[in-house]
Amino acid sequence: MDLSIIILSYKSKEHLQVLLPSVFNSTKKYSYEVIVVDNDSGDGTAEAVESLLPSIPNLRLIRNQNTGFAAGNNLGIKQAKGKYILLLNPDTKVERDTFETMLDMMENRPEVGMSGCKIIKPDGTLDLACRRRFPNPWNSFKTLFLGSRKNYNYSDVDENQEMEVDSVVGAFLLIRKSVIERIGLLDESFFMYGEDLDWAYRCQRNGFKVWYYPKTFITHYKGASSAKAPFKALKWFHDAMWIFYKKHYARKYVFAFNWLVFLGIYFRLLVLTLVNFFKKKPVVSR
Repeated sequence: MDLSIIILSYKSKEHLQVLLPSVFNSTKKYSYEVIVVDNDSGDGTAEAVESLLPSIPNLRLIRNQNTGFAAGNNLGIKQAKGKYILLLNPDTKVERDTFETMLDMMENRPEVGMSGCKIIKPDGTLDLACRRRFPNPWNSFKTLFLGSRKNYNYSDVDENQEMEVDSVVGAFLLIRKSVIERIGLLDESFFMYGEDLDWAYRCQRNGFKVWYYPKTFITHYKGASSAKAPFKALKWFHDAMWIFYKKHYARKYVFAFNWLVFLGIYFRLLVLTLVNFFKKKPVVSR
């Protein structure tokens, strides 16, 4: 098996009706399996996927409690047979050449341990999260409080330029299984958000490159899962910031500075929670 495509679903029935046909209509140069892990959607998602199983031999379903993004994907990874593992959001649509183009690149570049393609939103603009620098106190402050994403999201670089980056995004994250065996599974301390940054951080620290490859693209109908539980998702987003900082940066700074970072993160959470009570479309992450 060349590729295991893991799709973690939560109340994603309608989105899977778009994604799965695009996956199965892709080019067949490489063998692949599709593993849908359903996080207790309760909306008929699992039953809809189950109805497809008799006619699609390379499709599997894992029913799971809602244990979060990292834990749910880890269940799929543990059962995956592929040389490569792809984390793919249910609220996406792939092109016919997406898998072939990305695997061709990975086969030709053994130094690349993790990669992501170009991701566009339905309006045709770039999903900035598809290529990111690691968050640190300074670029996080500029992004979260000043609204400047230039440094964090490589906005100073042409979106059609392939390049080594700090991190790609979990909506489309391609990684070698051999790299996972080296760096470990996703960190389940992250319920939702941040686990992809942490994985990329560990990938780099173990000597592998993380690569942004815009020779193909997917469409991301962003925010489908978080929109189902916006207040919880907002907290998970801020919790992820603190977990990542505490895990990778706290040792580099004095105690007082770490407390300042903690207070800044959760003060922002408090403000946005209050703001969301008055917004028709709640803010989750930016």
